[in-house]
Amino acid sequence: MAAGLALVPVAQAGPIIDRAVAALNSDPVYVDPAAELAPSSADQDGLRRKIDLAGAGPVYIAILPVAAEQEAGGSPDGVLQAIHDSLGRKGTYAAVIGNHFRAGSDVLQPGVAGRLATEALAAHRGEGVAPTLLDFVDRVASERTGSGGGDGGGGQPSGGGGAVIGLLIAGVIAFLVFRAIRSRRRSQAELAEVKAAAHEDLIALADDVQKLEQPVESNAQAKQEYTQALDFYGQASDTYDRVTQPHQLEAVTSALEEGRWHMSSAEALLEGRNPPERRPPCFFDPRHGPSTRDVEWTPPGGTPRKVPACEADAQAVERGMQPASREVMAGGRMVPYWSAPPYFGPWAGGYFMPFGGTGFLSGLFVGELLGGAFGGWGYGSWGGAGTAGGFGNWNDGGGGGAGGGDFGGGMSFGGGDFGGGGGGGDF
Repeated sequence: MAAGLALVPVAQAGPIIDRAVAALNSDPVYVDPAAELAPSSADQDGLRRKIDLAGAGPVYIAILPVAAEQEAGGSPDGVLQAIHDSLGRKGTYAAVIGNHFRAGSDVLQPGVAGRLATEALAAHRGEGVAPTLLDFVDRVASERTGSGGGDGGGGQPSGGGGAVIGLLIAGVIAFLVFRAIRSRRRSQAELAEVKAAAHEDLIALADDVQKLEQPVESNAQAKQEYTQALDFYGQASDTYDRVTQPHQLEAVTSALEEGRWHMSSAEALLEGRNPPERRPPCFFDPRHGPSTRDVEWTPPGGTPRKVPACEADAQAVERGMQPASREVMAGGRMVPYWSAPPYFGPWAGGYFMPFGGTGFLSGLFVGELLGGAFGGWGYGSWGGAGTAGGFGNWNDGGGGGAGGGDFGGGMSFGGGDFGGGGGGGDF
């Protein structure tokens, strides 16, 4: 998912990130003295040896305290992006920020480093940082060098050798064709799932707006808001019809969010109230409309974070309850949208992009997102929405070519969090 990068000027970095960048100029591994999960000196030396000998290419690893997130928009992804931008070197980057593990690369295909980080974390959950990072470097090396296919010896091949080489080439071609077909089918299935979620949102807004058709005729202001709601619904519907890739759904949900706010304004005016404040939609289900306030909420197995909530859900959280979250079909089962796979990221992000980012989703999404945008998932700010470490705009491009890698925009950082739970998990 290559997209135009909203570059983060070096001057915006803080002292923790600056120290890491300065050290990584001459050392592939940097461990901040205040890092909560700092490995031993022996483990650090083992990481350096692994990077030197494994054949993974240029690899840069930083292990930092969670305070580094405040220097990059409150997001672990922002930290990784800022290190990459400030160091200015192509390579594979991995960072442990507090208990968050993130990885990205501009020498591997987009999303690959994130997938490898997620796999390494899953394989060594509970063993700690050093085994996870060693495995990650090995996986990067395997990805860079391929699996098998050494030289057949020097000199001209014999007739038999030529036949073997021909068979090997045919096998490689068949494998590549099979992989391309499988990848295309997987992409089509993923797009179908996330488009289904967007289609449900379109229907929900259409049904709610339609209920106002007659009542607004008696209130000019309400009718104006109702008309704008219809306009944004039409914009979302037209964009939806042209969607061919998941990242394009950000524009759909962004329009739906604004349409629902105008609809809520029309309802308020009809009831003699002022229109609601222009706030992010309810985190638990954006179809609830604009949030009324932020509330501290702890996801199952996760860490507390402030999230925007409608009044009913805010009160439920304060009573110690878990509000029912919007669920989507992912991989054949219904899951809360914030624990869905990374390809749901742009769809979810569109609801919150107009409000400067989605840092409260950090560490929630499974796989790459959440690395993870809100900023993947941990996601600083989808679309470079004004916070340090923004990631460009999903609408600036698409496809999965080699250009740009994970740092060209969008959200292709992966990993998870050290500390427990499933999916991307915790150290």
